[in-house]
Amino acid sequence: MAKRDFYEVLGVSKTASDEEIKRAYKKMAIKYHPDRNPGDKEAEEKFKEAAEAYDVLRDPQKRQQYDQFGPDAFGPGAGGFGGGAGMSMDDIFSMFGDIFGGGGFGGGFSGFGGFGGGGGQRRKPVYKGQDLRMRIELDLNDIVNGVTKKFNVRTDITCSHCNGTGSEDGQEATCPTCNGQGVVYKTRQTMLGIMQTQTACDTCRGEGTVIKNKCKHCGGEGIVKGEKQVEVELPAGLVEGYAYNFQGKGGAGRRGGVNGDLQILVHEKPHPDLMRDGCDLVYNLLLTIPQAVLGTSLEVPTHDGKAKITIPSGTQPGTVLRLKGKGIPDINSYSHQRGDEIVNISVYMPETLTREERKAIETLANGDNAHPSPSIKDKIFSHFRAYFKK
Repeated sequence: MAKRDFYEVLGVSKTASDEEIKRAYKKMAIKYHPDRNPGDKEAEEKFKEAAEAYDVLRDPQKRQQYDQFGPDAFGPGAGGFGGGAGMSMDDIFSMFGDIFGGGGFGGGFSGFGGFGGGGGQRRKPVYKGQDLRMRIELDLNDIVNGVTKKFNVRTDITCSHCNGTGSEDGQEATCPTCNGQGVVYKTRQTMLGIMQTQTACDTCRGEGTVIKNKCKHCGGEGIVKGEKQVEVELPAGLVEGYAYNFQGKGGAGRRGGVNGDLQILVHEKPHPDLMRDGCDLVYNLLLTIPQAVLGTSLEVPTHDGKAKITIPSGTQPGTVLRLKGKGIPDINSYSHQRGDEIVNISVYMPETLTREERKAIETLANGDNAHPSPSIKDKIFSHFRAYFKK
């Protein structure tokens, strides 16, 4: 099922400021929050949908990609937010702590469980792993057809000794500093009176519990440095400098958290014969004078081999031939319509001539057909006008 437009989901315009987007998401999150709509699956889906929209539109880079490419910007393999698959409630609460805050939505809904408010058990934070960024070189065949790439990356991986728990025996205890609240309160005297601030507990990092017996391999973090194999599916039609995001392909999150993301930067490997112009491929064909005058059949390179073309007799320099559908799929098109291959024709003029060749040219110069008619002149120069307009 096609996704709704993210701006429509949050009820904002495409020119909305960051603050307007944040306010709109806060309003939607309050309206459809699970604690306010217990057992309401539709409200839960709208809650997740709003979170997905906010995750993309709050990030300037993701928003730019979304504005340019739509949902396709994040790819079929991206998963999670910006990639098509919803995240868990824990992920949402962890990622958007700036929205939910330490005491409900600005203290206005303290009955919401899991936000540090007055009602319900405190929800443990979910840690996100390290985001990775890689540059991948793709040849023309990869770009035209799409490609699956496998490679090994050095990053944080789940500790195999403790299975990511960070504990040797799985035992945890209530944090003695915050008494399981995950936060500590500090008071100070100001000119306006006594003010109280709330901060995450340094001892338990806001979790409310501490590990009794830390894993000796990972020191209680649940992650270690290592290597893992990553497989990504890159679609057809990618362009130079394109940043393609894959959610969950990055480093492992500490203490059983969610994986970070992997961002692939695309570099196009130059083709020896073909140049790219948007979704079209361009080939510059240089004919000899006899080929242009008499006509010929020859082969030109394409992205998948060669194609035979016919050069009519009397072909003029600047003539353009078009091989339909021999270009690159349009990544912005839902049907992935292909571009064409454009064959630009030039004619080679010999720089030196033998006596016999010069005599043949002089004979041709005296013939009636050696001089262009006005209509032919207009036709030839129209090619150059079209070129310079481009």
